[in-house]
Amino acid sequence: MVYLDHAATTEVRPEVIAEVATQLGALGNPSSLHGHGRAARRTVEEARERLAESVGATPHEVVFTGGGTESNNIALKGLYWSRHAEDPTRTRILVSAVEHHAALDPARWMADHQGARYEELPVDAVGRVTSRVLREAIERDPASVAVVSVMWANNEIGTIQPVRELAAVAAEYGIPFHTDAVQAVGVEEVDFAASGVSALTLSGHKLGAPVGTGALVVARGLTPVPVSHGGGQERDIRSGTLSAPLAGALATAVRLAVESREEHGKHLACLRDELESRVREVVPDVVVNGDPERRLPGIAHLSFPGCEGDALLMLLDARGISCSTGSACSAGVAQPSHVLLATGADTDTALSSLRLSLGRTSTIEDVDRLVEEIGPAVERARAARSKRRR
Repeated sequence: MVYLDHAATTEVRPEVIAEVATQLGALGNPSSLHGHGRAARRTVEEARERLAESVGATPHEVVFTGGGTESNNIALKGLYWSRHAEDPTRTRILVSAVEHHAALDPARWMADHQGARYEELPVDAVGRVTSRVLREAIERDPASVAVVSVMWANNEIGTIQPVRELAAVAAEYGIPFHTDAVQAVGVEEVDFAASGVSALTLSGHKLGAPVGTGALVVARGLTPVPVSHGGGQERDIRSGTLSAPLAGALATAVRLAVESREEHGKHLACLRDELESRVREVVPDVVVNGDPERRLPGIAHLSFPGCEGDALLMLLDARGISCSTGSACSAGVAQPSHVLLATGADTDTALSSLRLSLGRTSTIEDVDRLVEEIGPAVERARAARSKRRR
């Protein structure tokens, strides 16, 4: 079996498995005041310190969550509610047109149910939001903007956004800027303080921690309204009993990913370039999507004219190769990628695409297997499509 879907989820690191296995048997609620509780709390707070150090934040800024989707919901809904409460004229939520649905859908929900005005920031042909586009959107009515959200790096085509430039524009107007950095941490240099962003989302299962781990880094002075209510364990921003083992697992996975970032990035880029070059030899009309200069090293997003991406995915899966047509959260939904459509691609191109994403355990043998199978798969997919259209 060949796994080329690391952008959806990747293997839990052996070091993390060992840490979780050790901690799972420990007894104690981190909110309890007795000895067992204090021991669990110590594990949580040490994890918070390690995580903060890895991403250039202070421990107080780290809020543990259940993953990227929860973090994005807290950021977008919570910051909107707090800003709107301060000034009811703040009704606009600006998000890039290529965001993950974990950011797009909360913003749209706020427009449908909370009176917000949802606006998408257009992108260029490689999926990038420019500072000019953001400035123009804000300047249409600066006082009405509640929050801006632009992801650090795109989960489908891999394009890396000019986050520091965008955050600086938002800061000129005193507007909180949130970024979904789920795909960026561990492969790009992500420094919360240096970036100038107000809130940052990260997720453990993209880095080698278990599914169900994540964090929202929130700058001091910001108080997003909680999405759920209860014990207020995390700065009254997020309620719920904390899992000391999972907090430790997340911190360890992030630390290991950040420490090996440069070497890992070079490894991924070499494999990706080899993959794209050799696929092009087999399928000469393949189209490589995303920014050729500034994109994630582990993502090859390819369009195969005359094919349907879903058909290609299933043909490759039958040959033991796992990949994706885009975001795993949209799997099974036969619709064109909103990311490619936002870049100006037509519907046929958007429907003919595969995302081949590499990870820590990817090898040249994985590339060999893909190249061996992709030619016959494209031929079969094109023949099937042509037959249906007769």
